[in-house]
Amino acid sequence: MSNKVKLAFIGCGAIARFHLDGIKSHAPNIDVTTLVDLDLAKAQAYADETGGQAFTSLDEALEKGDFDAVDIMLPHDLHEKIALQCFAAGKHVLLEKPIAPALDACDRILSAAKEAPGVFMVAENSQYWPEIVEAKQQIEAGAIGEIITARAAFVYAFDEYWFKEEKPWRYEKGRTGGGITIDGGSHWIRPLRMWMGELKEVVGVVGHPLAQMEGESLTRALFRFESGKTAVFDAMMIDTVFAPDPWWRITGSKGELTINAGLDGAELWLWDRDNPQGKMLFSSPGYTESFGPELADFAAAVLDGKTLAAGPEQALGELRAALAIYRSAETGQWEPVWT
Repeated sequence: MSNKVKLAFIGCGAIARFHLDGIKSHAPNIDVTTLVDLDLAKAQAYADETGGQAFTSLDEALEKGDFDAVDIMLPHDLHEKIALQCFAAGKHVLLEKPIAPALDACDRILSAAKEAPGVFMVAENSQYWPEIVEAKQQIEAGAIGEIITARAAFVYAFDEYWFKEEKPWRYEKGRTGGGITIDGGSHWIRPLRMWMGELKEVVGVVGHPLAQMEGESLTRALFRFESGKTAVFDAMMIDTVFAPDPWWRITGSKGELTINAGLDGAELWLWDRDNPQGKMLFSSPGYTESFGPELADFAAAVLDGKTLAAGPEQALGELRAALAIYRSAETGQWEPVWT
């Protein structure tokens, strides 16, 4: 077996920059050999940077390119078609979250993946976010005692970086499956599941303060876990300026952990009787630092057969939570996550 993964980028939009930088910093055993995008200029720009070949269609790339794995970074409504085509071609598949915007499409993708010979991984980078991982270790070591509750706050000022297309697909509910909850919200929901266990039910409301987005740009939700414990999930994307607010707060019987984070860096703080003013436990570049370990995990699974930190089925939890919030917003009731 080769000691390097030959990887094709399928989609060269906003998130591709983070994936390539992560490969450069953490995954020297990945060579990006193929770049695919409907916009040839986008694909060619990355091809010039990596020394790979640029194509405008997956069909052409499969015919002429040299790669054994794909990194699918496309609008949600294209995930099923492209993933199934790559499975059929015998490629290892890394698919950006969500698996798909609808559960029946997820089922078809997961079924096809089980029949395919290669590795299938869903890219949920918060699984690898250094502060998230360190917080889990602190919780397991008893730093804050028994967890009582938590809050995740996906509070993010509107940023044009994620909406650069002539007709941004994230504005279209039919393409995303919803709004910010089904998209970026998954990065805040996964850590809650890592720390508190599996979700049971949710109740929530949604709003639309970002007029150009068909899906929700505001969510207020309460999560109940199988343990009976609860957490708050807030999501807001508004064209304004927000006051400082921890992205996560985990409250235990002996103290609290908070994570102050952003694209420019993150810090994990401990607050307890010995540290009433707070003590910083850990810092890193934050969000951007999570993509390297994610890609390295994928490469290790492909090259060495290593078990992934989280199997692809795990990504159903974030999607199901989002869909349950949408149902709750309509019914005004608690909605189950898994039925």
